[in-house]
Amino acid sequence: MLVNRILKHGKKSLAYQIIYRALKKIQQKTEKNPLSVLRQAIRGDIAVKARRVGGSTHQVPIEIGSAQGKALAVRWLLGASRKRPGRNMAFKLSSELVDAAKGSGDAIRKKEDT
Repeated sequence: MLVNRILKHGKKSLAYQIIYRALKKIQQKTEKNPLSVLRQAIRGDIAVKARRVGGSTHQVPIEIGSAQGKALAVRWLLGASRKRPGRNMAFKLSSELVDAAKGSGDAIRKKEDT
């Protein structure tokens, strides 16, 4: 799922390379298992949905399934890492994943806002 979200212009091998490099950088930064850091970063359980009450629309938090929550978390992580300064996507992705696992970063801020 992560590979297909990184994918641009059908270049799947490049998406795999970005993920492998990001996982190596995570291991160098944290000296932990990079897959456990990735699992910690991708945790989604609540989303907001628009509900009409009377004449106005309210954002109501709802519980979502694990697959939908993971997809939403991946989307937020990749969006936040693309906005980070720098040229190398692997470096930006690894930094965002480490920050998300620690509980900081733009993706976590967006999760808390919703």
